Amino acid sequence: MTSFVHPHFPTSHPGVERFEAALASSKAVAHNFDAARGLATFLLAATVSALVVVADQVIDAWSDGHLLMAWIALWAVAFAGLALLASPARRLARNLRPGITAWRAARKAEAADRRLWDLAGRDARIMAEISAAMTRSAN
Repeated sequence: MTSFVHPHFPTSHPGVERFEAALASSKAVAHNFDAARGLATFLLAATVSALVVVADQVIDAWSDGHLLMAWIALWAVAFAGLALLASPARRLARNLRPGITAWRAARKAEAADRRLWDLAGRDARIMAEISAAMTRSAN
């Protein structure tokens, strides 16, 4: 008597499935990335750092034996700077975003033009197409 074996093996590897899920989630993170938020955070950190350095210089002049009070004052300046400058930094980043987007688009267009001219320098057919287009646009 003959018996048949029907093994049921998975058709995909669990490691591959995890990798595909991680890739999909990283694409979602990149798609939802907001450059204005990162710029606002950077501007806020730079401004508060400068404020803390200035406060440290001022506090260092009068903290002859009052080191604890100096540290409390320094941290108070840091947290007050974070609280008071967060909104202006966010607003500045939001106002800078269209300019940065336009600059990035201009750089991409310039790079594409440069690649096209480099290719046209090597291929006479593309140069003929460009010349014909320039002639048509001049008329």
